[in-house]
Amino acid sequence: MKKTLIKNANIVNEGKVFNSDILIEGECIKKIGESLTPKSADVLVLDAEGKYLLPGVIDDQVHFREPGLTHKANIETESKAAIAGGITSFVEMPNTNPQTTTIEKLEEKFAIAAKSSSANYSFMFGGTNDNLDEILKLDANQAAGLKLFLGSSTGNMLVDDPEVLKEIFKNTNLRISVHCEDETTIKTNLKANIDKYGEDIPIRQHPIIRSEEACYLSSSKAIELAKETGARLHVFHLSTGKETSLFENKTPLKDKKITSEVCIHHLWFTDEDYDSKGTFIKWNPAVKTKEDREQLWEALLDDRIDVIATDHAPHTLEEKKNVYTKAPSGGPLVQHALPAMIEMHHRGKISLEKIVEKMCHNPAILFDVERRGYIKEGYYADLVLVDLNNPWTVTKENTLYKCGWSPFEGTTFKSRITHTFVNGNIAYQNAKFSKVKYAKRLTFNR
Repeated sequence: MKKTLIKNANIVNEGKVFNSDILIEGECIKKIGESLTPKSADVLVLDAEGKYLLPGVIDDQVHFREPGLTHKANIETESKAAIAGGITSFVEMPNTNPQTTTIEKLEEKFAIAAKSSSANYSFMFGGTNDNLDEILKLDANQAAGLKLFLGSSTGNMLVDDPEVLKEIFKNTNLRISVHCEDETTIKTNLKANIDKYGEDIPIRQHPIIRSEEACYLSSSKAIELAKETGARLHVFHLSTGKETSLFENKTPLKDKKITSEVCIHHLWFTDEDYDSKGTFIKWNPAVKTKEDREQLWEALLDDRIDVIATDHAPHTLEEKKNVYTKAPSGGPLVQHALPAMIEMHHRGKISLEKIVEKMCHNPAILFDVERRGYIKEGYYADLVLVDLNNPWTVTKENTLYKCGWSPFEGTTFKSRITHTFVNGNIAYQNAKFSKVKYAKRLTFNR
């Protein structure tokens, strides 16, 4: 059995930072303690003096574009970028081509990931106006959860029949993750802008078209329905300060029925960045004002927002360079998400402990992920070693996404991920990848 001993690491776990050693045997953490010594000559010893050891990040919202949209990305390329960014497990969304709205298509995606993924993997099952029968047949351990688009996004999976929506909410025990933007509001705003500007709408209009009201109206309706039906609801990618008032922080996360997340781009960018970044920061929901960003940070830190995710959603440069109405929304983020949050730690915005809580512990709790998201004896050794004082600048040349660009190009991060362990094995080390893939299908405690 392969053994690795990590010595002298500053471990960040469960609200504490402490110096310790970790012995890995096979896929799991065997022992955590001070002054551990190798018992045999075949133990690989890794000195982590001065570095910080985090649990592998669990990203609950990515779009890796396979099958059907692989000119933009695929599971192999994006999962490599993910482990370079310290993300050891991901949950991929159903708006591929074909859509993941039948059990057959779900299992086909698992088969692709089993061959090509560098990170542990699971998938959301997609709900539509007409697949309730498939949702009811789905075993609770087959998928990470159920995904509904209550506002249209890439892939046109809009669920807009209120009766169907209510039946889905009433009849599944899976956590329902939702994209909340009110379609009628957006269409009205878009028409007004097309009438004024034509197809080449200024990108600064994006958060006005996909407005605060569109987000709040949809989120509040989804929450109302969840309360009425008793459904477990997770509201993806909050983008407005107004929406944060819909969530509470008085209930332990494991008991919360209604939860929320914020994404990296809504914590980093504001509408002031549209002039320099253009459609490269065009997301749905839109990046909004500096005041919205500050209120999102406030809600994240006081635990009304439970999870930080990426909503990694790559498009090609050619697609992004189109005029407003033809440029798709979304951008690549998995390689740079954890470095960006650690940069915010350097700026005094968030502690390392809180980053680990929101990116590692809480996704594991929310989606009942088995033996991941923590540094604990008996848990899978999904681990990230970070040098907090090793600056690097994001360039096209060191960007790993298949699409070949990043909204962070030109940004210098003070911290560098040096090693990523997946299931006890070094999958990424000092900008080099293992030729062997160690990923596993995520399992759940349900």
